[in-house]
Amino acid sequence: MSFASFISSVKQKSNELKDEVLKFKNKKFLNAATAGTALIALADGDVSSEEKKKMLKIIESNDALSVFKTADVIGSFNEFLSNFEFDQDVGESKAFEALNLLKGDDVACRTVMRLILSIAAADGVFDDNERAIAVKVACELGLNAADFEL
Repeated sequence: MSFASFISSVKQKSNELKDEVLKFKNKKFLNAATAGTALIALADGDVSSEEKKKMLKIIESNDALSVFKTADVIGSFNEFLSNFEFDQDVGESKAFEALNLLKGDDVACRTVMRLILSIAAADGVFDDNERAIAVKVACELGLNAADFEL
């Protein structure tokens, strides 16, 4: 094996490792994003197809989450929804637990908050229930709700 081939191989393995680390590192971001989305989507009592489509589109176009397959995003979102179907309190507890794991990472928290607000607006209505959940989410993330006009 030539030195150039060896260097090329090392670079390739390094990129593969970086991709794997990136996936692992962003798993908590994916979970927080889908947990927050489930919370806000359920705030009005119904998860509309518009909300689901908007959530998928935003998450797939986010650089931090582009390493995740659509199936992973849907799987995580559905897992949080199933927690709510099992029991409302369990669902909320699991969702806020996932959000809390991001606390301290201001950029990630603000990105999740913007995502959640975008999902809330997907059906054209931002009602009092959605606003209340958004305020709780901001608080859980350690953000000032007023920064998001809440």
